[in-house]
Amino acid sequence: MSFSTLGLSEPVLKAIAEQGYKTPTDIQKRAIPIILSKKDLIAAAQTGTGKTASFVLPILELLNTGYTLRGKRIKALILTPTRELAVQVEASIANYSKHLELSSMAMYGGIDAEPQKQRLIWGIDILVATPGRLLDMAHQRALHFDELEVLVLDEADRMLDMGFREDINKIIERLPTQRQNLLFSATLSDDIRQLAKRAIGPHAVEISIKQDKSTQPKIDQWLVTVDKTNKSALLSYLIKDNEWKQALIFIETKHGAAKLVSQLEKRDIKAECIHSGKTQEIREKILADFKSGKIQFLVATAVAARGIDIDDLSRVINYDLPDKADDYIHRIGRTGRAGASGEAISFVAKDNFRNLCAIESKLGHIIERKEFEQFPVKKVVPLSILNYVPKNKQRL
Repeated sequence: MSFSTLGLSEPVLKAIAEQGYKTPTDIQKRAIPIILSKKDLIAAAQTGTGKTASFVLPILELLNTGYTLRGKRIKALILTPTRELAVQVEASIANYSKHLELSSMAMYGGIDAEPQKQRLIWGIDILVATPGRLLDMAHQRALHFDELEVLVLDEADRMLDMGFREDINKIIERLPTQRQNLLFSATLSDDIRQLAKRAIGPHAVEISIKQDKSTQPKIDQWLVTVDKTNKSALLSYLIKDNEWKQALIFIETKHGAAKLVSQLEKRDIKAECIHSGKTQEIREKILADFKSGKIQFLVATAVAARGIDIDDLSRVINYDLPDKADDYIHRIGRTGRAGASGEAISFVAKDNFRNLCAIESKLGHIIERKEFEQFPVKKVVPLSILNYVPKNKQRL
């Protein structure tokens, strides 16, 4: 199947071809016709499956009708959990709409609101926004929703994890009741279904894309059990011994990120960190340098890393193991994208054992363990519960 069979017009198809895309992904094949038919949609698909294009492309098609947009009005609203993701989604819109006369803007906090407010005066066809800044602008009457036609909740599970439920509800109360609603999420948990019931409505089409073995990302997952006091030394050893050229390193806290960068630099490894404590301008510069290869090793807190999207990222490292299994899956999905192979390494201390069991249960398999004699473990991490064999099946 090609994109031309999905009901997209020549200007959109031309932009897709210029981006190098030839064949739609499974989520695109199923979602695009549904959205073009103006039906509400609830869609679940893992990171890296092409979700952004699956809603951006049909929205461009639906809005390409030559209407006159009034000032301070928008036709489509895409809500995202983070600033980085808002920038990323808007960049995709700009690429796909280059042969159309449609406008778009990313709107988020952490920067001066005045330029965003000035841009809204002329009206925006497609607005990509984080919930907090959107509500600020609405309170200031810098934009109105009376001409809105499409609402998209992108990465809805992340928005709930980050505590945006109340903000989302406040936004929905301001929107016209007659609109098309689209929700995209990596998972369809009970919380997501509750949100969908409120925001999307009872008659939405629901699709869930489960990757088979032939389409799953090629990610080599392995872990190292390590005492907490040895983690930075182990990371430095692995980087130098394996001659790694690039890695995205996940860590839990802002303080921990800054400390790890300092520890790496003492061992002649240059790294940068990205977290919510840095200004938006600095974060965008660091992220751009990481994508271009100027920065080889980026230490990121989980929230700050959610907007990172690099097709050829070779490696992610869970310096701190996440509390939730879904977060682990989301993190490792940063690598092994667009058909490339990737590597996901996790550092696991004894205190992480319960989290490890939850992750391996979610995956349905044991993560390979590797040992390094230079880093003997004092606090031994038990074998996963998935290794349990009933006595009557044990070999004597």
